[in-house]
Amino acid sequence: MWETGNTSDWNVSNPSGNGGTDGLSGEEPQDADYTHISLSYELENLIFARFPRSEYWKLCFVNKRCLTLFKSGELDEIRKKIGFKEPSVFMLATGEGNWWAFDREFRSRRKLPVLPSDPCFTSGDKETLCAGTHLLVSGREIDGLVIWRYESDENKWFKGPSMISPRCLFASATCGTFAYVAGGMGMEANNEVYDTAEKYNPDSGSWEPLPRMRKRRKFCSGCYMDNKFYVIGGRNDDGELTCGEFFDENKNRWELIPDMLKDDPVQSSHSPPLLAVVNNELYSLESSSNQLKVYLKKTNTWKPLGQVPVRADCNRGWGVAFKSLGDELLVIGASTSSCASNWMAIYTCCPDSDACKLRWRPIDSGRNRLSHFILNCCVMVA
Repeated sequence: MWETGNTSDWNVSNPSGNGGTDGLSGEEPQDADYTHISLSYELENLIFARFPRSEYWKLCFVNKRCLTLFKSGELDEIRKKIGFKEPSVFMLATGEGNWWAFDREFRSRRKLPVLPSDPCFTSGDKETLCAGTHLLVSGREIDGLVIWRYESDENKWFKGPSMISPRCLFASATCGTFAYVAGGMGMEANNEVYDTAEKYNPDSGSWEPLPRMRKRRKFCSGCYMDNKFYVIGGRNDDGELTCGEFFDENKNRWELIPDMLKDDPVQSSHSPPLLAVVNNELYSLESSSNQLKVYLKKTNTWKPLGQVPVRADCNRGWGVAFKSLGDELLVIGASTSSCASNWMAIYTCCPDSDACKLRWRPIDSGRNRLSHFILNCCVMVA
């Protein structure tokens, strides 16, 4: 690795040492001037900022300046300024005590530090979302609902901040450095289903309230599309909800979309809708048939795109990760081609809403060897 700031000048313009001529023609050499070849700190920082996040830990062993640069968070600020982003996949699988972080191609992985929660939180159901470089994990401890956040820059877990209305079974979505949550239910004796929503700002580490939704709903799903926060499906005291709604931040209000999921088969004890947005198009994985669909906004209908190579129907949608990964769809679960296998299968594809069927690309998960039942999965783009 190169050093900066104290590198000696290199003088290659006069290799013959004969008073400034080349010794042949008597003329000054026309070579470029390499007398100041050391890299500036600014250029070094730009190079380091383009390192994959999975490789950041190596900077700690270069020198003290790189260690300070890594811990300061300055690299994240540089990445924001130059618009450099990459997705990282955070995952908790059955049988694992630790969260794992993967790069986009699942070629490298690292084990996150142990989450220092109580046993109630560890063994209970959890919801996850990402905001900037924060991974938020919401669950229940003995004293009530809490949030633990993993800050990738620090490689540490911190407790809080708590939501304004602590909740579980809620919808969530990420837009840039902000995260949104809506619906769900509290843990009080009456198990009230919420119509409230909130927005998380990782820079201030705080939540701010949003207007109430048009419907109370739990077991719902969220996504961000057309610069709006969508909440789709779920259920309340009236039963299953086929409607969706979106929050328009410019108008500061929610708009209802009737019958958005009217054609989806109703299953008992099914998971929240499996949704992902790629290139501003909404895709759904139907858990009863393993069918992939794309949402046609103009007609409020869904177009089938063929089956995915993962068994979402094994557990009514539970245990399957269906996410957007940059310009690709990501699905993780039990493979349709090896149902007897206990290891997770990973596939990606570049979706095309005009296609009749999509081509899925398998990613070798042999070296990862995690259970195919995914408890939590979240993609951080930063």
